[in-house]
Amino acid sequence: MVSLPRIVVAAPASGHGKTTIATGLMAALARTGLRVSGHKVGPDYIDPGYHALATGLPGRNLDPHLVGEERLVPLLLHGSAGADLAVVEGVMGLHDGMLGTDGYASTAHVARVTDSPVVLVVDVSSASRSIAALVQGMVAFDTSVRVAGVVLNKVGSTRHADEVVRALESTGVPVLGIVHRDDGVVAPSRHLGLVPAAEREDAAAALDRLATRVAKAVDLEEVVRIARSAPTLQGAAWDAASEVGPPPAGPRRVVAVAGGRSFTFRYAETVELLDALGCDVRVFDPLHDESLPEGTSGLYLGGGFPEVHAATISANEPLRHAIADAVAAGVPTVAECAGLLYLCRSLDGAPMVGALPADAAMTPRLTLGYRTAVAPVEHLLAPVGGRVTGHEFHRTHVTPSAGADDALGVAWTSAHGEAGFASATLHASYLHTHWAGHPRVAARFAAAVHAAPERSRSAPESSFVASAATRPAAGDNRRPRVEAVSPPDPLRHHGDAEATDGLVDLAVNVHDGPRPTWLDHALSSALDDVGRYPDAREAEAAVARRHLRADDEVLATAGAAEAFTLLARARDWQHPVVVHPQFTEPDVALRQAGHDPQHVRLGHDFALEPDRVPDDADLVVVGNPTNPTGVLHPAWAIRALARPGRVVVVDEAFMDAVPGEQHSFAGSPLPGVLVVRSLTKLWSIPGVRAGYVLGDPDLLADLRAQQPPWSVSTHAAAAIVACTSDDARAEATRRAADVGRHRAVLTDGLDELGVHHLPSSAPFVLARVGPGVHGALRDAGWAVRRADTFPGLDDAWIRVAVRAPDVTRRFLAALAQVRS
Repeated sequence: MVSLPRIVVAAPASGHGKTTIATGLMAALARTGLRVSGHKVGPDYIDPGYHALATGLPGRNLDPHLVGEERLVPLLLHGSAGADLAVVEGVMGLHDGMLGTDGYASTAHVARVTDSPVVLVVDVSSASRSIAALVQGMVAFDTSVRVAGVVLNKVGSTRHADEVVRALESTGVPVLGIVHRDDGVVAPSRHLGLVPAAEREDAAAALDRLATRVAKAVDLEEVVRIARSAPTLQGAAWDAASEVGPPPAGPRRVVAVAGGRSFTFRYAETVELLDALGCDVRVFDPLHDESLPEGTSGLYLGGGFPEVHAATISANEPLRHAIADAVAAGVPTVAECAGLLYLCRSLDGAPMVGALPADAAMTPRLTLGYRTAVAPVEHLLAPVGGRVTGHEFHRTHVTPSAGADDALGVAWTSAHGEAGFASATLHASYLHTHWAGHPRVAARFAAAVHAAPERSRSAPESSFVASAATRPAAGDNRRPRVEAVSPPDPLRHHGDAEATDGLVDLAVNVHDGPRPTWLDHALSSALDDVGRYPDAREAEAAVARRHLRADDEVLATAGAAEAFTLLARARDWQHPVVVHPQFTEPDVALRQAGHDPQHVRLGHDFALEPDRVPDDADLVVVGNPTNPTGVLHPAWAIRALARPGRVVVVDEAFMDAVPGEQHSFAGSPLPGVLVVRSLTKLWSIPGVRAGYVLGDPDLLADLRAQQPPWSVSTHAAAAIVACTSDDARAEATRRAADVGRHRAVLTDGLDELGVHHLPSSAPFVLARVGPGVHGALRDAGWAVRRADTFPGLDDAWIRVAVRAPDVTRRFLAALAQVRS
């Protein structure tokens, strides 16, 4: 009989704040001097990382599917050895378990088996008295599970809290805490759940804030009292040595385990089992270490998010080659999920180890669920017919090559089909297994490790060998490269001058997806009308409807560039100002019209500071979001520029890439403000010069007077009509969302490489990579926009267009190489 104070933190459903409150309780209780152990119901690796940070002890999992119901109490006792109190965080809703069962592997199941009182966390943000009915239902649904208290989370106000507390009095369930809304203590998501603690630079600070908040909001003394009310447990603690028996004869052998920020997932018991089996676990970091640990006799590549760090992993060629050599030499290797991706030839186009004849790529679909798998052939981890339980959790897909290596068999079969690669010395699949539930798997791997020849450290390569990471992918039909030629006037330099043949184009900010079929149809149909002179009036009416403007508040133009030419010639500007750095054609157009525009620089972090603009400026041109910075200026800052006698021109060429077109003035008329729009970028039609200007009819009349007849072609007019339709608005919303997701791949990769960049709301990112990198990237086959032609920037900056993730990750790998 073992006395262990303990609670289970549960919730009615996912999203109520279990992880936030459970982790906060662990940290707050540890601050009181108690030794706290953290546990997680289910297979999740991420939450235990936060638990470990909060308690200083390894986070542990309690999952009946992975380890068997009979091991739950022994594993709980093992993980809490020496602790004063155990906190177990639940999974999903209290009674939610495996589908098709009566709550098997649910939080309630684990609470019942471990005889633990439950503290219920309830998000009350959208209800008041109804919370009592919800809690009463949780109490009554299964009386074998004791709900001992409730923490009210995301409370809106004191009055709101009072109403909920009064309603709960009838249930008899005490309120242990009232936690108000605080976005500052919410961890960011990654696919599902949280970002691993090891990947959050601010994890410790966030945890400190959370502990302080929970300590103030929750009655910790009552929580401890409830934990101490838990009955004693029967049974002995789990012990690795007892599970696997004596280690193989001979010296201890080294098992190299992938770790660091890119490989954060492995169960603590896995390491303990390997230790008991005579293996010394040495952690290496695929991001930074250039060789495997001395004497490596086995490899364990667990879970993580290598797709986030693909560029840095790929750039570490010496380690990739060392692992490929080790696998080829027969070093016993286990690769689960992230490890599987690492062993593939590529991940979203970025070269990986290449030990498997397959390529991996991100997909929109999340694969998540429990598995029961059988080995169809004998391999490293199982005999023929060997059965394991596990789980899958990934947003990637692995595609084997045609005519894959016959020496590799299928690792597992299950109700979901065949999966993974296997041989006598290799196991690679998406399946995560908990070796505490399958100690024979650990013993089989360790036996292979002890039988393998010991290897010496591989020396890092002394010279860089060009790889697909730094070259355009094969099959791109590239012609010999032509060097970019800048015109004499740097203000006339644009991205198309960079994107010469033979280079991968990240210089031109044109959407890289296919044009919509309705747009192609509109352009094709316009051929029927090219036999007569074009008329832009229908296009202007379509734009007016799109932005809820009068027809005379719209002027169709042959792209934004024509609009700036018309603007420069429309009036005798006395003091024109162009806010830089920004698109340079307004500057050029003003000079060609005989004006001498003044340059006003953006302020700190390239923010618009209206006070910097001289009071007597009668024309002010500013981009929003600005090209090349990507900074989206708030509407109030633009509005502050407007005043009687001044025309403010807002270049919104990239506003359609901003979700919801926040801070746009296209649909919000303001006296003296002209809005310039371009259809070139989002709709991938730079060859169809189509754009428009919105503003006061009198101002537009001045521009129209400068416009040559028929300057807006038939095809341009057709494009304007099509791209302002309801179909276009829906598609633009989708494309803007895609741009945001794809941009995150770029910015995450730049962060990983330690490259400073500006927060961007546009389909490009301005990055400070250092002098000479622009040219080095060209030599490696990549075109990016030089930034030193923008007033206010120098040759340390480049502008990088947002592209599909596979292209971006290859670019990041190339960038890592040229900066190394």
